[in-house]
Amino acid sequence: MTVHVVTGDDHVCRITLDRPEAKNALSIEMRDTIVAAVRSARADSNVRALLITGTADAFCSGMDLSASTVSRAGGEGFNTRSTSEALRVGVQSFVQELWELDKPTVAAVNGVAVGPGAHLALACDFVLVHERTRFIWSFAKWGLVVDAGGAYLLPRLVGLPRAKAMVMLGEGVTGADAVTTGLAYRCVDEGDLAAEAEALAARLAAGPTRSLGLSKRLLNTSYETDLAHSLDLEGAYQSLATTSSDLVEGMAAFKERRDPRFTGG
Repeated sequence: MTVHVVTGDDHVCRITLDRPEAKNALSIEMRDTIVAAVRSARADSNVRALLITGTADAFCSGMDLSASTVSRAGGEGFNTRSTSEALRVGVQSFVQELWELDKPTVAAVNGVAVGPGAHLALACDFVLVHERTRFIWSFAKWGLVVDAGGAYLLPRLVGLPRAKAMVMLGEGVTGADAVTTGLAYRCVDEGDLAAEAEALAARLAAGPTRSLGLSKRLLNTSYETDLAHSLDLEGAYQSLATTSSDLVEGMAAFKERRDPRFTGG
């Protein structure tokens, strides 16, 4: 098994890429397991946050070339349309599932993250890194177009000029620079990364799941929404939040001067 999926008593679903001999490069099986795990987390009321990480010194070095249709380009019988379809059901799928998941997500980027592997992390709400974490983009080196949602994610996170440098010049980012450029939320000591990520995921899982998910949706769609529509959505989502038992608990806790005990309801 090259991807482990476990949900603990703390309501955190943990997805661990475990193919260290290939720096956690994604096979088709791994890719499909990630997609299935995120979809399952969406449907499972016991899951209230999701955490993704890798093993050894890599987070994810992208797609395994042996599993990629682009490696067969120029060969006899190659169908160019197979590439767009493979992207649609593959790396585009897990990026979209994570971006649209109505529950908070954390990526603990424990090492190198390349191309689609970087975007797997960047589609999460909170990205934690350490000093030796490296984000790398090698699309231009191979003669490829940026994929796996990178053209959508990168300009939103780092701005258009820096995104172009990453994609077209292959400029990577290491360690704390990932925070300053906008790729990551926090840079911690390497030995503390796992514990910090676990603590953050547990904190999010203990929060008001419904309102967090609705706020996430408002924020993630803000670039495609004008002010009037965003305000309309805000009102609609706030109305939905008032149907949650967590709102009742939050108000009661405030009045009683105690910490709230949210259940995700």
